Amino acid sequence: MLRYRYLFSQLVRRELRRKYKGSSLGVLWYLVNPLVLMGAYTLMFGHVFRLQTIPDFPIFLMIGLVAWTFFQQSLLSAAESLIDQGALVRKVRFPRQTIPASTVTVQLVTFTLILLLLAPLAIAIRGTLAPALLLLPVIVALLFCFVLGCALIVAVLHPYFRDTAPILTAALLPWFFLTPIFFQPGSIPFVERHRWVGTLLGWVNPIAPFIECLRSILFYGNVPDWGRLLYVFVGAAVLLIAGGAVFRRMERELAVVV
Repeated sequence: MLRYRYLFSQLVRRELRRKYKGSSLGVLWYLVNPLVLMGAYTLMFGHVFRLQTIPDFPIFLMIGLVAWTFFQQSLLSAAESLIDQGALVRKVRFPRQTIPASTVTVQLVTFTLILLLLAPLAIAIRGTLAPALLLLPVIVALLFCFVLGCALIVAVLHPYFRDTAPILTAALLPWFFLTPIFFQPGSIPFVERHRWVGTLLGWVNPIAPFIECLRSILFYGNVPDWGRLLYVFVGAAVLLIAGGAVFRRMERELAVVV
């Protein structure tokens, strides 16, 4: 990607233009959707079906939503990316990883912009101006590596198995509700009685520790515990290496299948 950085930058710019061309709000749509979800889930889980009492629940919820939206939109965009760029894949020899990587980078740009708006708000309301904020770029970078690894896998699978994208879309819905976005696993009465459920929600779910690390920094103003920090470091490295390996193994016939 470093050797082909000009091509990569052009793909990112092209994807940004395509994504927001003709839109009056542009990148702000990335903020509107989490805001609408925040309002709906605050009403449902903060008032109607209250599972737990969390102070400043909208901020708590928004941190989880923007991280999940980055993860979800990156995978959904990457799954179709090689087919969408099929003409380029068939005609030009270049590292095909740059195509799904560009779609994830576009999502990273919008995710970062929203964090830049959300972080001062969380700091002002929660009073979380603390040295732990220095870790925020590190966690975002690790989340990017983790998501990129996942995106490379789904991107290269979909041209060979066209059910990959629909299965992914279906799987993301229950995955969303099993992710600690609008709840804290350890404080739900059912989880307190069945600790193994909290383990599944907080550790077996690979995106959960990333959300918990972001929340520790922005919502609580604390350095994430060492267990979660180790998890996100290892998880990001493993997924990025695995994603690159799977992509290299399966990319030989891409020009035929796309």
